[in-house]
Amino acid sequence: MDDRGGSFVAVRRISQGIERGNQCHSTSAEVVAGSAAWIGRGLSCVCAQRRESDARPSFDLTPAQEESLQRLQSRIDVAYESSILEHQEALRALWHAAFPEEELGGLISEQWKEMGWQGKDPSTDFRGGGFISLENLLFFARNFPKSFQDLLRKREGDRSLWEYPFAVAGVNITFMLIQMLDLEAENESAFDLLYCITFKLMDNQWLAMRASYMDFNAVMKSTRRQMERELLLEDVMRLEDLPSYGLLAR
Repeated sequence: MDDRGGSFVAVRRISQGIERGNQCHSTSAEVVAGSAAWIGRGLSCVCAQRRESDARPSFDLTPAQEESLQRLQSRIDVAYESSILEHQEALRALWHAAFPEEELGGLISEQWKEMGWQGKDPSTDFRGGGFISLENLLFFARNFPKSFQDLLRKREGDRSLWEYPFAVAGVNITFMLIQMLDLEAENESAFDLLYCITFKLMDNQWLAMRASYMDFNAVMKSTRRQMERELLLEDVMRLEDLPSYGLLAR
């Protein structure tokens, strides 16, 4: 067991990069690097055990872990609805976190383009990621405000004339992670933390590739490959052990 604390998830399956159109086809359940998934404080035991009748490892979850997994799955299944007050308040909170010095004119406003939404109504961009993509952005803004603002305002590196739109990129990262991983988490915020790490990694890849707007898909593929490599490292027992975690700043 790891007693250092921290956030973690147990990765049941990592897709092997076989994509057809917008669908991701994953292989059967596989343990990360043949080890016992990720174990940390709060995850008492997510053990990879090999049954005699099955060549693949199986995962034994405690009732608390099963409940947490269900909560996470429930979050993923929630679509963004502009008529729901909670969703409206979350969207306003995101604006305030991004631009605390600028008053928002309304939930439908040209101002949203400043954050990197495609139009004046952000709700039209949530279709790929659902409400959890808004929650991810808000978690990022509240927990790693410096990294969030650096990415939003494109403060670091030699930037392209045609940059990726920040908010839309965030929704794409949520969608990519949902496709890429089947997650089990004692702490639901582990997925949100993984999102923050991946967003910062994506920007690093963007700069390293000297990318421009038309290169966004290539950058996302490169980001996915790099994150899969990091998740497969033998010494990664918590999200904080991922090499790309060090890119984040509070």
